[in-house]
This record gives sequence, C-alpha cells and structure tokens, in this order.
Amino acid sequence: MERESMDVDVVIVGGGPSGLATACRLGQLSQEKGLELSIVLVEKGSEVGAHLLSGAVFEPRALNELFPEWKEQGAPLKTPVSADEILQLHSSEKHIPVPEMLAPKTMHNNGNYIISIGELCQWLAERAEELGIEVFPGFPASEILYEDGKVVGIATGDMGIGMDGEPKAGFTPGMELRAKYTVFAEGCRGHLGKELMDKFQLQAGKDPQHYGIGIKELWEVPAEQSKPGLVVHTAGWPLSETNTVGGGFLYHLEGNKIALGLITDLAYSNPFVSPFDEFQRWKHHPKIKAHIQGGKRLCYGARAIAKGGIQSLPKMTFPGGLLVGCDAGTLNYAKIKGNHTAMKSGMLAAESIFSALQAERGHDELTEFTTAFENSWIFEELHQQRNFGAYMHKFGTTVGAAAAFLDINIFNGKLPWTLRDTTPDHAALQPAANFKPIDYPKPDGVISFNKLDSVFLSNTNHEEDQPCHLKLKDPETPIKSNLPKYQEPAQRYCPAGVYEVVQDEAGPRFQINAQNCVHCKTCDIKDPAQNITWVTPEGGGGPNYTGM
Repeated sequence: MERESMDVDVVIVGGGPSGLATACRLGQLSQEKGLELSIVLVEKGSEVGAHLLSGAVFEPRALNELFPEWKEQGAPLKTPVSADEILQLHSSEKHIPVPEMLAPKTMHNNGNYIISIGELCQWLAERAEELGIEVFPGFPASEILYEDGKVVGIATGDMGIGMDGEPKAGFTPGMELRAKYTVFAEGCRGHLGKELMDKFQLQAGKDPQHYGIGIKELWEVPAEQSKPGLVVHTAGWPLSETNTVGGGFLYHLEGNKIALGLITDLAYSNPFVSPFDEFQRWKHHPKIKAHIQGGKRLCYGARAIAKGGIQSLPKMTFPGGLLVGCDAGTLNYAKIKGNHTAMKSGMLAAESIFSALQAERGHDELTEFTTAFENSWIFEELHQQRNFGAYMHKFGTTVGAAAAFLDINIFNGKLPWTLRDTTPDHAALQPAANFKPIDYPKPDGVISFNKLDSVFLSNTNHEEDQPCHLKLKDPETPIKSNLPKYQEPAQRYCPAGVYEVVQDEAGPRFQINAQNCVHCKTCDIKDPAQNITWVTPEGGGGPNYTGM
C-alpha cells in the first residue's frame, strides 16, 4: 500500500496546550525573523478541544509570555479566582476547613482563572492558523517514521479498515508527514511518546512516571447557587477509607456552571477500588452536594494525569524531535496544574527548533533545548515542588500534606533531599484476597449516576466496524491471571465501562466495549500485567467534550 507523502519543516502531534503553544511560538518567530516555515499540527479529535479535559484553574504565566495582549485579543479567560476553600473531609458527613495559612502556597490561586481548557485551545488554534500554521483535526498520528535511527516524521492512521483488518468501501490510506523536526504533544501517556521512551531509553536513571485519573463533570446550577470564581479543593473522604491518595475539586465558572471532579492516585493497592464510584460517592458529601443540588449535569469525562514530577521527567530530546507537555510529564502536581508548564515547554521547544532551522539543521538532537529547559522557570518550579507527590505516596494525605507544607511554605522547596518513588503504579496493586469487596451505593440518578449514562454525556463515538484500539498482548491474561488474583480490576478502574467479565456457559469471558472508550489511558497504566496497549482509533473517534 502506497501512502501519499508531504515534506514540511515541523510536524506537531497533538492540539492541546503544549502542541498549540509550540505552533504559535514557531509562527511568531517565523514572522518576526522573516523565515518562511511549513508547519503542520495534527489532532486526533474531531476538532481542537474535543479530547481536552482539565480542571481547570489556569495560571496565565506562559500565556502572558506567548500573547501579552491576550485580553484584548479575546482569550476565553473570563472568570478570575475570587476565593479558595480547602476542606478536609473526615467522613460522609463531617469535615473541617483548612485555614489558608496552613495550606501549601501552591494551592493559593490569586491571579489565576477558572476556564474551559477546550475553549482556550480552540482560541490558540485560531491564533496558530492566523500565524500560518496548518491545523488538521481528525487526523491521528498512528506511526512514527524512522530513518537511520532518527525520527523523520509520522504517518496518520488509515481510515476505513474493518474489524477484520481488511479495507472497507471508502478506504483511505494514511499520509506520511515528513519533517526536519517532529514534536510529540499527545498529552499524558501518549502512545507514540511511550514508544519513543522505550526506543531511545529516555527514562534511563529516572523514577517511573506516576499517574492519577481525573474524573470530571460539568453542571449547570440555579443562579442563586452560582459563585463565579470560587475554588474548592478537598482531601480525605471517600478515598481515605481505602488508604488511597487523591482529592476533589469544584470550580464555579461563569454562566451558572460548575466543574467538579475527583483525582484518584493510580498507585492505589486495593483492586476493588473504583475511581468512578468513589467520585459518585464524593458528590453526596453535604459540602459538595450543596453546590450542585437542583442543578443539571451537562457533560462527563475522564483523563489520566502524569504526576511524577521532575524525578520522573524523561529526557525530552532524541534525534529528530522532542517530547513536550504531559507527553513528557511536566504537570506540577503540587499545584494540580499542568497547562502553564505544558505551554512553556512547547514555547521552549519552538525556540530551539527555530534556531536549528535557521542554521539549516534537521533530524539531529536538539540538546540546546535541555539547557534552555533547565534554565527556565518551569524547571525551577518543578524542582521546588519535587517532593509533593512522594510525600503523599510515602506518608498518606494527612502526614504527607504536613510534610509538603514545611517543604514548600517554610523552606521554599530548598530542603537538601529529593524523595524517590521507584514502584510503578501498576505494581502497587495487591491481590484481591487481601481485601474485602467494596459495596458501593447505587446511584440515585440525581446527584450520582452510572457509567453508561455518564459516557453518553461525553458524546463518545467510534465507528463500530474498525479494529479494536485496545490491544491485548496476551488475550488469555485477563481471565487466567488477572481474574483469580485481582478479580480483574479493569472492570473497576476503567471510568467508561469498556471492560467486562461476562459469564458464559463455557465460563468467564473478557469483553472489551471499545466504543465506550473516552481515551483516558488508565488501562494502559494500571493493568497489573501491563497487558493492555492503547493505540489510536480512527480519526475523530472518542469523546467530543463540550465546555470541558
């Protein structure tokens, strides 16, 4: 099969904050310096923003640098943070407020904005196109092109392949995009980024990456309950009942909208934990329920976040390209924010690439990026807050938060140690025999809901007659190994009901409902046998988030 090929200067994979910041900065430099460049950005979602999910309290530091006049240009930062609340939930009924003076300063949000990251990235995409960048939504990068051990571009996925692997009527082969430099900005647990880390040993000498799963809903509430600008964070219940680390967030946006969600650390040990059901329970706490009572749920989504910090940050360069943003893991977990750091990493990538293109280079390793990164505020920020996640893993939420307070607030991240966390999240899972099953309450259909109704609100769609994009290395592992040892945890860690154990006459059978997949990547991370590999489905498949 012959694919069309196009030669460009730069290919960017992913239309999130890091990819679009890379594109915009390259476009700016091209115009400023009078060097005409061909730059293409491909995005697997049906449109820019379709697959983007973030809290999101947004720190505008990188945006201020990229577009200093963003207010005049109409960037969708409409709701400045007006107040912060931090609550320690002790049980399903009880809580205590955490005084501001005792909260890590990373949780102070003065000067930040509550936004839809999808809307911001749509705005950034418009700016990119104005700067001459070609943006192609609905085109997933499915394959990396190599020559002589160097990355020379990507190939987009074929369209019109049937479940049997054979071309259907209307089959369209993917296209090769060959570039002097390729930037991978796929977001957390990018499947091509994963391949690059393995091929070029980018994580050598680093801790394994650590992850959480963020599950989020968007609600519309009665006007009298709306408090635009209010930011609420919680720790403790319900995750504390299973000694699981994580916490909740609730943000009041404009237009009587509330974004709320729960982040569950994927280093949990109890295989009966269901992050989705923990989130539904959490909403019933009186301090959360009061915000959404009488409201209407508008949208639902889920996404893994990379939270290992600088100890887990891989080498970001290799011959012919770079990893940026959450594809590398630049999120600042102490702030629960990664959009500003993702954008800055993309801007630094753009500046290194532009200098190289000016010098008529290509396909080499941009080692100067590493120097620029280590001399930037993003490195300083991640280094100051490097121990936050490890404190939580080693000491739990309460003691860990106290240690983080001392480290960050009192010593400004300058204590002379760096904690290591060398156990991968999937290896933290313990056998089911060590635990009792968790009897989660049934959803009431008012505050709490089931998975399938939730997935419906994510507007998720995949063409049914296409190859399954959730690949099992060994199809027998789920039933032969994971079921007897862990009661097959994929049934519970997946927030979209993709995985089921079905009882047939012949015995249990592992079923994959790939059409439900919201592309969160949790299965690729948490499967104890590391038997599941997520790859890109056909372009445009997956969720279509609105206002998230």
